Amino acid sequence: MHSCVDLVVNFYVNNCSSSIEILNGSNYPKWKDNLEFFLGISYHDLALCESKPMINVKSTPEKKKLLAKLERSNRISIIVIKMIVFEHLLSDLPEKVTAKEFLYALGERYRVSDNVEFRCLMKQLMDMRYDNVNGVRELIVKMIHIQTKLKSHKIDINEKFIVEHALNCLPTDFTQIKLAYNTIV
Repeated sequence: MHSCVDLVVNFYVNNCSSSIEILNGSNYPKWKDNLEFFLGISYHDLALCESKPMINVKSTPEKKKLLAKLERSNRISIIVIKMIVFEHLLSDLPEKVTAKEFLYALGERYRVSDNVEFRCLMKQLMDMRYDNVNGVRELIVKMIHIQTKLKSHKIDINEKFIVEHALNCLPTDFTQIKLAYNTIV
């Protein structure tokens, strides 16, 4: 008979596994966090946390049990990782490696993608203009959202720059707002 805690953990594990986004090439940091959380909550993260113990004839039964747990954790971790990655993204990744090494290889592939994302975010920010459809508030919220994403890339954009850029993105119809801001500052 299952304990109440086991039932709650199983329910949570099932919900977590279905909520992990498939790695599509642009969501690596969030994907990795969700994967590590899922593997941890389902008790399959041992392969990511521990090194393989050296086993010989004199090894203790505890070491042998640890090795068996690590090997199972490794197999399950690799299966889970491959299930939540688009198949074309798995090409050219090493086959006979541990889950830790496989995850590292994926990370190396997307470290380059991280620079691409940074450039894309900077371009989005610099190309923003008021579109006369959404309000000024939405324009500023989008800029702040991009500013926050850039902070995750260790690029800190000054708030004053964001305000000045937002004002510069407004058409001449908003001259009154620009003048009001300039007199306050």
